[in-house]
Amino acid sequence: MAAFTSLTDRLSGAFKHLRSKGKLTPADIDATIREIRRALLDADVALDVVRSFTGEVRERALGEEVSKALNPAQQIVSIVNEELTKVLGAGVDRPLNFAKKPPTIIMLAGLQGAGKTTLAGKLGYWLKDTGHTPLLVAADLQRPNAVTQLQVVGERAGVPVYAPEPGVQSGSSDVVSPGQSTGDPVKVARESLRVAQEKLYDTVIIDTAGRLGVDQELMTQARNIRDAVQPNEILFVIDAMIGQDAVQTAKAFDEGVDFTGVVLSKLDGDARGGAALSVASVTGKPILFASTGEGLKDFEVFHPDRMASRILDMGDILTLIEQAQKQFDEDEARQAAEKLSEGSFGLDDFMAQLQQVRKLGSMKSLLGMIPGMAQHRKELEQFDEKEIDRTEAIINSMTPQERHEPKIINGSRRARIAYGAGTTVSAVNGLLQRFEQASKMMRRMSNGSRSMPGMPGMPGMGGAPGGKGKGGKKSKKRNSKSGNPMKREAEERALRERLSGTGTKSSSGSAFSKKPQAPEGMPDLPPNLGGGLGGLLGH
Repeated sequence: MAAFTSLTDRLSGAFKHLRSKGKLTPADIDATIREIRRALLDADVALDVVRSFTGEVRERALGEEVSKALNPAQQIVSIVNEELTKVLGAGVDRPLNFAKKPPTIIMLAGLQGAGKTTLAGKLGYWLKDTGHTPLLVAADLQRPNAVTQLQVVGERAGVPVYAPEPGVQSGSSDVVSPGQSTGDPVKVARESLRVAQEKLYDTVIIDTAGRLGVDQELMTQARNIRDAVQPNEILFVIDAMIGQDAVQTAKAFDEGVDFTGVVLSKLDGDARGGAALSVASVTGKPILFASTGEGLKDFEVFHPDRMASRILDMGDILTLIEQAQKQFDEDEARQAAEKLSEGSFGLDDFMAQLQQVRKLGSMKSLLGMIPGMAQHRKELEQFDEKEIDRTEAIINSMTPQERHEPKIINGSRRARIAYGAGTTVSAVNGLLQRFEQASKMMRRMSNGSRSMPGMPGMPGMGGAPGGKGKGGKKSKKRNSKSGNPMKREAEERALRERLSGTGTKSSSGSAFSKKPQAPEGMPDLPPNLGGGLGGLLGH
């Protein structure tokens, strides 16, 4: 979550000095609370929310649950995690209120520029993907090209749009003053219900007009639409980058239209994300959804506990597992596992796994769900999302036999493949090396290792044999074996423990310094997920 990058770094820094302490003094706790307060204020969290949050953390940190804890530093982080979850929504995951008798009516409200129209398409796509038949309604007749934009978004999402009025078009000779429109948005909203009933749409999403600032005309029109259609949900769409203005804007809309839930948009932005930590606490209304990117799939149900975990760099394995289970084909995964055990896993299978990983969405977003990834943010920001396209081009330039048996690819074959893919021989060499590393990783994961191994190919992230040391030169010592038999035996034993996941030393940079594992009661990540990620991350 880019909107929380700064906050994550500041909070992680606040906990660092606690890890080496076996017992915490009141002075240690006070210093940590001060750092937390500064981090929240810098993130534009509302002052009242900061005071309440730090007060609760201080009270619990000075209590018996920390003083009697075996590891007080981890207990402090646990307290911050729990209180952060409360601030984000009291740990309650509320689903959408669907009408007992369709159609369910969902009205979107918010300021202009908050992303309502784009979010209408994402919500429609999500509802369609979950088995519903949504209808988008163009009731924003004031913003230039708003109706056209919704039609384009609806077409991309594969969701029909009801737009009987064209609205204001760019370059139009019509002059529309604030509070006026080229049609009647209330009538459009009312008529959409009749259309939905006639054509059996079970959900109606009404996109309403916004303003650059809260004003009476905006609220009056929104209330008129609300009264005309009696929506089951009124979702307040708020830009996560709005900062301190989020509190006043949320209060104004709550008083004006009495919204039932909040949707955070633009969480992939580079602002400080204070809106997300303020709006739920100030209004008492739950955050239902979050928009995390520009794509239609960059949209997810908001879970306060999982978001708190991400902010504290503890990852979000549950969401990662849910997305993987939703997108990965079980039969293909089983066949891949069988091929791995038989030793017949080839580059065509490898590309199929990469394509499945691609369905999960942005790699940067996906990797952000893994605990401890904040320490690798620089590498993640430099990662090129188009790497998978180049990988596919190289594999597509190979013959079927070469894909099935990569070991036969000699120098002349590599030159031909590079020419066919429009790339260099070194790029082909790099892909073959990453394939071999990913195959080894996938074999380890399919053999029962629950923890996520290091990911080959990304500098500084571990798991890449023969990585480069200082000055870009390969480090020979890392892979060399000692001439002393006893020392060599110890090295080999340590390597076996590391590969099997039984080693005691953690490489995670998360607040709890634990290796990421699937939560109890949840299935492991698909074995092909780790291999796909590992192969993708190489350059």
